[in-house]
Amino acid sequence: MTTTIQFETQTKNLIDELKSVCANYGLGNDGNEFKIITQVFLYKFLNDKFVHEIKKIDPKLAQAENWETILKNYSADDYEMLSFQMSESTARLKPQQFITTLFERQNEPKFADLFDATLLDIAKENSDIFSVITEGGEKIVLFENISKYVTDKRDEFCKALINKLVNFSFEHIFHEKFDFYATIFEYLIKDYNTNSGGKYAEYFTPHAVAKIMARCLVSENVSNVTCYDPSAGSGTLLMNLAHQIGEDKCTIYSQDISQKSSNLLRLNLILNDLVHSIPNVVKGNTILEPFHKDKNGRLQQFDYIVSNPPFKLDFSDFSAELDTKENHDRFFAGIPNIPKAKKESMAIYLLFLQHIMYTLKDTGKAAIVVPTGFITAQSGIDKKIREHMVSSKMLAGVVSMPSNIFATTGTNVSIIFLDKQNQGDVVLIDASKLGTTIKEGKNQKTVLSYEEEDKIIDTFNTKTAIDDFSVVVSYEDIIAKNHSLSAGQYFEVKIEYTDITPQEFASKMKTFESSLESLFAESKTLEKEIQNNLKGLKYE
Repeated sequence: MTTTIQFETQTKNLIDELKSVCANYGLGNDGNEFKIITQVFLYKFLNDKFVHEIKKIDPKLAQAENWETILKNYSADDYEMLSFQMSESTARLKPQQFITTLFERQNEPKFADLFDATLLDIAKENSDIFSVITEGGEKIVLFENISKYVTDKRDEFCKALINKLVNFSFEHIFHEKFDFYATIFEYLIKDYNTNSGGKYAEYFTPHAVAKIMARCLVSENVSNVTCYDPSAGSGTLLMNLAHQIGEDKCTIYSQDISQKSSNLLRLNLILNDLVHSIPNVVKGNTILEPFHKDKNGRLQQFDYIVSNPPFKLDFSDFSAELDTKENHDRFFAGIPNIPKAKKESMAIYLLFLQHIMYTLKDTGKAAIVVPTGFITAQSGIDKKIREHMVSSKMLAGVVSMPSNIFATTGTNVSIIFLDKQNQGDVVLIDASKLGTTIKEGKNQKTVLSYEEEDKIIDTFNTKTAIDDFSVVVSYEDIIAKNHSLSAGQYFEVKIEYTDITPQEFASKMKTFESSLESLFAESKTLEKEIQNNLKGLKYE
C-alpha cells in the first residue's frame, strides 16, 4: 500500500507539474497563475473524492476494472439515487465531467472550450454548498474559465493540464486528517500567499503560533460550537482551531476583505472536511460592514474567536463611516488616529481587537495576535482596551513570542487570550528567549521546537509560575502595575547569596584593602603629574 509520505510526494509533484505547465505557456509568476493552479488542483481533488464516495456506496464499482464504463450505463434515475446517498461534503459530478472523460476527449476540436465548460457546469451545479459570498450577497463560485488566461494555444494548454491529472489518484488518502492536508495546502499556496498582494496583503501565520492559540483555547471536549475569524486570510488559525475541537463538532465563520484569501480559505475548508462551513465564508470589510448577524440584525456572537489581524493599514477613506451608534458601542475605546505623515501606519488592529471583544459570547474565548508594544502602552486606545479586559475580568493570559516568529515582519508579537468566564488569575508568559533562528529567503525566522511549543501550552493551561518564564497574577496585581501585561515586570528580582567562612571573609577584605591602597597611591601620583604639566603651560 502506498504510504502517506509517498502520497505527499506525489501530490507535491503534481503541484510542481501544474506550475511547470503554466510556465511553459507564459504564465509563470503571472498574477493569474495561482487561480489556475488552485482551481485545477481543486477539480482533481473533488473528482477523486466523488469517485471515492461512489465506490463506497456501490461495491461493484469498486471491484470493476473499468468502473467508468459501468457508471456511464446507469440510468438517470439510478445515477441520481446514487448521488443522494453521498455525503453533503462531496461535489456532485456527472460522468461527462470526470477527469477520465476529458482525458479521452482531449483530441477533439476546441478542447479548451470543453474543458472550461466542464468546470463552469460543476461550479453551477454545486453553487449552493461550495460558493463563497460577498457582503453584498453575490456568489463566488468554484471555477471560472481557465483557458482565458492563455493568449495562444488554448487547446494545447488545457490538454497539458488534463494530462497531469491522470497520473495518480487521491482515492486512498481521504481518511487522512489535518496534518497531511495542512502540509499539502501550505505547499500549494506557498508562492501565492505573500505580502505582494497590495493594500490588503496577507501574512501567513506560522503553525507554531496557530497551534499554541488553538491548544490554549481548547483544553477540554466541546461540541456544537461556533468559531470565527474576522480577518481570516487563508484560514490557518481556523483550521488549527477546528482540528483541536473536531471538524464535526464546530461551524466555521469568517470574513476577509481579500477575494483571493477567501478563495484559498474555501479550498482549505474543502481539504479539511469542513465543507458545511463554506456558506459562512464572506468576502468583505469586517470593520466597515461586518456581515454575520443574528435574526434581530445584531452582530452575531461566537464561542471561539481567533485572529491575526493586520497591524497597520491606511483606513482613512472609511474612518468617517464608522461614526454610528452601534459602532460607538463596538469601538468602545475609540478609533485610532490617522497619522498625517504615514496614513498606512494607522493602528487598524485596535479596531479588530475591539470588534472581537464585542462579538464574543458571554461564555466565549478568544486568542488574538497583537504587536508586543500593545501590552505595555501607557496611554491611548491601547491602555483603554487593556483596562476594559481587566475590569470585565475577561483577560485570561498573554504569551509574548520570540522575535522574528514571523519571517515576513520584524514586529515582535504577543498573543492575548480572553475568556469571559475567567474569574481567577491571569498567566503571563515570556517566551521571547525560546526558539532557534534560521534563514528563510532573505529574512531571519525563529522556529520553536515541539518541546518548546508544549512548554508554552502546558504552562498556560496549568497556570504554572516558572522562574524567568511565566508568572501568575491577579487582576489587582495588574492594576497595581498600571495595567502592564508584560511578564518581565512581575518577575522577582533575586539576589544570590554565597556562604563563606570567617577566614574567607577576612581574606577577601584584606584583598580589597590592598587594592584600594594601590589605587589611592596611583591616584596621588597622577595628581602630581597633572599639576606639574599645568605649571609648564605657557602663553605664546
